[in-house]
Amino acid sequence: MQANPQNIALLSSLCVASTTCTTAAIEQLNDSCFCVSLDERAVQAALEVALAEPGLAALMKERCPYVFAANPVFISGAHVRQMREIVQAVEEVVALPAYRESILAQAPAIARHPLHGAKGVFYGYDFHVSGDGVALIEINTNAGGAMLNAVVARAHRACCAAVERMLPASDADTLEMNIVDMFRREWQASGNPRPLHTIAIVDEAPESQYLYPEFLLFQQLFRRHGMDALIAAPQDLAFRDGALWHEATRIDLIYNRLTDFMLQAPDSAALRCAYLADAAVVTPHPQGHALYANKRNLALLTDRRRLEELGVPAATQAALIKGIPRTEIVDPVHAERLWSERRQLFFKPAAGYGSRAAYRGDKLTRRVWEEILASDYIAQALAMPSERATGPEAASRRMKFDVRAYVYNGEIQWLAARLYQGQTTNFRTPGGGFAPVYSLGD
Repeated sequence: MQANPQNIALLSSLCVASTTCTTAAIEQLNDSCFCVSLDERAVQAALEVALAEPGLAALMKERCPYVFAANPVFISGAHVRQMREIVQAVEEVVALPAYRESILAQAPAIARHPLHGAKGVFYGYDFHVSGDGVALIEINTNAGGAMLNAVVARAHRACCAAVERMLPASDADTLEMNIVDMFRREWQASGNPRPLHTIAIVDEAPESQYLYPEFLLFQQLFRRHGMDALIAAPQDLAFRDGALWHEATRIDLIYNRLTDFMLQAPDSAALRCAYLADAAVVTPHPQGHALYANKRNLALLTDRRRLEELGVPAATQAALIKGIPRTEIVDPVHAERLWSERRQLFFKPAAGYGSRAAYRGDKLTRRVWEEILASDYIAQALAMPSERATGPEAASRRMKFDVRAYVYNGEIQWLAARLYQGQTTNFRTPGGGFAPVYSLGD
C-alpha cells in the first residue's frame, strides 16, 4: 500500500525528533494511518511453511477467516512501560506467602498440590488502553494466539522507515524460539534431567475448537525442534504404571489448553491423577489459575486495605490501584447499590473465561441481574476500550481493541492487539482478529 505523506511526516516527527508520544498523536494514527496492511500472500506463505503443507493452510483460512486483522494498532512507550509495571506489581504480590496462603486456602485442593518449578506458560494479561494509561481487565492462564501472532509478524508490511523503527525488538523467529525454550524450561525446572521428548497439546474435542489450526502450528513448531508432539482430548489419555500415556506413547509434558482449570471433569481423570502423582509436567497448571486468573483476585489487588494487611509496598500498591479498574465481589447484600451503579460497571463470572456470561451493566436486564446475584460474579469499574479505524472511507467500520501481553515468569514475551466489534473479543468480526502492536516513543 502506498504511504500517506501526512502520516509519514507525523511518524517521522514522533519517532525521530521526540522521545515521547502524545495521546492525540496515537489517536490520530489509529484513526487515519492505513499505510501498514496485512499481506495476504505473506499470510498464505507463512502458514504453508509453519503448517508444513498447503492443505492445512487452506483449513486455517476456512476455519478461522477473521483471526488476522488488516491494520496494526499504535500505542505509546508510556503504555508499554505501565504494562510492565503492572505485571511486575502482580508478580510481587503473588510471590508473598500471605497472599498465596489466603488465595489457596479458598481454592480446590488440587491448587495446593506442591509444584516443582513449573511456572506456567502463556499467561495473558489483557489491557484496555486510553489517554489516561492502561487498565488491566483480567489475567488468563491459558492465553491462546501466540503462534498466530508469529504468523502476523511475518505478514504485515511497513510502508516507511518511520514505521520500521516502531517494530517490536523481537521478530517472529525469536518469538518461536522463545516459545520452544519456555517449554524446555518448564520441563527442566520440574527436575527432569533428560531432554523433553513428548508434548501433548490437550483440549476438549480439539478438532472442533475454533482455534484448532493454532494447535497444528504448535505441533509443527515442536516437531521442527526435535520433539514429538500430538494433539489429544483429555479422555484420550491414560494413567498407568506411574506414567501418562496416549495409546503407546508416554507423555512428558502437557500443554494444557483446557478450560477445566481444576481438572475436575470426569474426562480429566487420567490427567488429574498424573498431575497429582507428578508423572507429567502440566503447564499451565491449577495452582497458576488459582493464584492469577480467578477474577476474585482482582478485588484483592484493588483493595488498598487488604494490600496493606499483606505487607505490599506502597509503590506496588500505587501501580495496582492505578492500573487495575476497581473490582469487588458481587454480594447480594450490596445488590441495591450495585444495581444503581451498574452503568459504570462490567460484570464477569469469577471463574469465567473467553468473555462468556460477561455483561456491561448498562445492558443488563432484571432477569440477568437476578442470575448474577445467584452466581459467583465480580463487578469491575468500566474501562472502555480504544478504537481503530479500518479504512479512510467515512463509512468504514471502527473496531474496538485490547492489548494482550503474553507473560512468562514475570516477563512480557510479546504484545498483540485484538480487534473486534460488539461487547467482547470473539474473532468472528470481518476485519478483526490479532494485529501487531507498534509502540511510539519507547
